[in-house]
Amino acid sequence: MSRIFITGSADGLGQMAARLLVDAGHQVVLHARSAQRAEQALQAIPQAQTALVADLSGLAAMFDLAQQVNRLGRFDAVIHNAAVGYQEPRKITTADGLPHVFAVNTLAPYVLSALIDKPQRLVYLSSGLHRSGDASLDDLAWERRPWQGTAAYSDSKLHDALLAFALARRWPEVLSNALEPGWVATKMGGASAPDDLQAAPTTQVWLAASDDPAARVSGAYFYHMKPRETHPAVRDVSVQERLIEACEGFSGIGLPD
Repeated sequence: MSRIFITGSADGLGQMAARLLVDAGHQVVLHARSAQRAEQALQAIPQAQTALVADLSGLAAMFDLAQQVNRLGRFDAVIHNAAVGYQEPRKITTADGLPHVFAVNTLAPYVLSALIDKPQRLVYLSSGLHRSGDASLDDLAWERRPWQGTAAYSDSKLHDALLAFALARRWPEVLSNALEPGWVATKMGGASAPDDLQAAPTTQVWLAASDDPAARVSGAYFYHMKPRETHPAVRDVSVQERLIEACEGFSGIGLPD
C-alpha cells in the first residue's frame, strides 16, 4: 500500500485518479480549494483518508497546504494535478499580483514540491498544449504581453514538464515524471473533447504506485503509459534552471538539495 496525495482532487481527473488508487488499496489524501468542495470530495470517495483545503491561487495558501501535508507524515507519492484551464478571457490577478493561471498551474507545483517532505515519486500533469508554450520564459507574469488564455495555459503546462525534469535531475533519489492525459471531456476539457476519458487518469496512477519497471523511471514524459516526445526545451538544463530561478524569485522559496 502506498500513501498518495493528489492536488485538485475534488472532481475531474484528480478525483478519477483517487478512485482508482483507493480501489487498488492505496491510502489517498484529497485536496480541494474550499471546505465545501472538500466535503463533496469525501462524499464522492469516502475511502480517502481526508481532504485538505487550500486555494492554490495564493502563496500563503500554498505554504499552508505544504504544512498540512507534512503534518500527516511523509507520502510515497504526490500527484500535482490541480490546474485552471485555458478559457480565462482576461488576465485575472491574484492577491500576490500574479496571473491566476501562472499561480495555480506553475507556481503552486513548484512551492509544494519545495516545501512538502520529499516523497519517493512526483507526478506532474502537463498537456499536449505544452508544445506550443513559450520556452523563452520571458514575461512570466504577463506584464508586457497582451493576455491570451490559451497561451498562458500552454506556457504553464510547459513549466510543469520543465519542473518534473528539473527535479528528476536535481533529486536522483526521487522518481519525477510528467504526463499528458489527453484532451478529455472534463469540466476543463469541455463536452466535445475527443480523447478517452476512462484512459485519462491511468498514467498518473501508474506512475504514482505501480511496481512496473516501466513506471519506475525518472525524467520521462508519458501519454497513456507510453513515452512521448516533449517540447525540446523540456530537456534543456538551462531552461529548467531559469524556471527554477524565476519561481524562487516569485515565491521566496528555494528548492532544497
